[in-house]
Amino acid sequence: MNYRTPGVYIEEIPKLPPSIAQVETAIPVFIGYTAQAIDARGQSLLRQPTRITSMLEYERYFGGPDAEKSLTVNIIQNPDRSFTVNGAVNNQNRSPYRMYYSLQWFFMNGGGPCFIVSVGDYSTQVVDQTALLAGLDETDRVDEITLILFPDAVNLSTAADYYGLYTEAIDKCVELQDRFAIMDVWENPADPTEDPIETLRNNTPNEVDRLKYAAAYWPPLMATINYNYSADLNDLSQGDTNVQITGFFNGTLAELKDANNALYFRAKSALSNIPLEMSPSSAMAGVYARVDNARGVWKAPANVSIDGVIEPKFRLTDADQRNLNVDDTSGKSINVIRFFTGRGPAISWGARTLAGNDNEWRYIPVRRLFIMVEESVKKATAQFVFEPNDANTWATVKAMIENFLTLQWRAGALQGATTEQAFYVHVGLGQTMTALDILEGRMIVEIGMAAVRPAEFIILRFSHKMAEA
Repeated sequence: MNYRTPGVYIEEIPKLPPSIAQVETAIPVFIGYTAQAIDARGQSLLRQPTRITSMLEYERYFGGPDAEKSLTVNIIQNPDRSFTVNGAVNNQNRSPYRMYYSLQWFFMNGGGPCFIVSVGDYSTQVVDQTALLAGLDETDRVDEITLILFPDAVNLSTAADYYGLYTEAIDKCVELQDRFAIMDVWENPADPTEDPIETLRNNTPNEVDRLKYAAAYWPPLMATINYNYSADLNDLSQGDTNVQITGFFNGTLAELKDANNALYFRAKSALSNIPLEMSPSSAMAGVYARVDNARGVWKAPANVSIDGVIEPKFRLTDADQRNLNVDDTSGKSINVIRFFTGRGPAISWGARTLAGNDNEWRYIPVRRLFIMVEESVKKATAQFVFEPNDANTWATVKAMIENFLTLQWRAGALQGATTEQAFYVHVGLGQTMTALDILEGRMIVEIGMAAVRPAEFIILRFSHKMAEA
């Protein structure tokens, strides 16, 4: 202050360094098709990233699922005049739109806040790669997003379209460095004999710097979510004409209601028992959120039960998983969902990125921990842009980052018995900068972290011990 008038003046001297706030780590964006896209004022939300926190909000803005028209119920009259009632679905004629079911599954598995990008309605009954790419481009404007998913993309017609879409998503993650892609394994509906794993490995990028920003999960799961055959969520009976009854009674579910009320309710029960086949990415996004909230982003989202599952589509063995988890040729790891007797119908049993053979970025929690720290430190150091590039600023920045990393070490994110073993922060002339760097306005901070890694292989060694006298 420039003192000119006699008197007493107060100056507050800051002693504490500025702090770093940890950014959110499990805020996914779901890009796909919805029944509608209208906000509370009646304005269009098409291709507008919209934050929601519950299914109620989703239904308010984006409506319900596409009414299924591929469901049938077969009623058989037994010799004792009792009835056997079974429901079935024609998977080849199913609706291609999975967004609504994916959101149900996400919240069921512990998901919280997320973003929805609607790229169109259900009118065309076609999933278009161009529309999904246009939705992906709109996510640049939302800094809060940390995970990218395309629930409807598994219904793209070709592997080139599907993996081309996810390649663009991975490149978006590389460009922004603050998000991670969760992939499903595309299966060819035209050729069930085609190996989906080889298709993935042949159609995804090969560079480790790109593969480290994505993880893939397989196989599909049979979910406990009910098929919805009505477009009106407030009156499900409006969809009764979409369900065909065969066997003892031929007609629609609506006609059965008038003919035999008891069989009608048994048919409704049979419809609710039809397993819904879903790709696992949306459930895994919920698992990511659940594990992050309970333990931290450094804990692998693995050895965790997935809720709302009857069983995986395929029951895999250790021998089946061997070449999925570790691939000698491409290095692209696939995380599997497995059934273990007595432990649950669906356990996430893998924690690798697509860069499965890379020692630095092999594990999902390591990649996501670095994303969290990098983004948190980046936001906190923005306040020092255009500050004097001198020792005082360097000391303040260093203390701020060291305090933040100390908190992460205490929480269990970093290895080491002391902070010196867990991390380092270097900044200063002669350490990270030259005189030319300072003249050109660059302040360079080098941060090293000893991230904890999952114990993927636990080896117990047994041997005979000779008896002693």
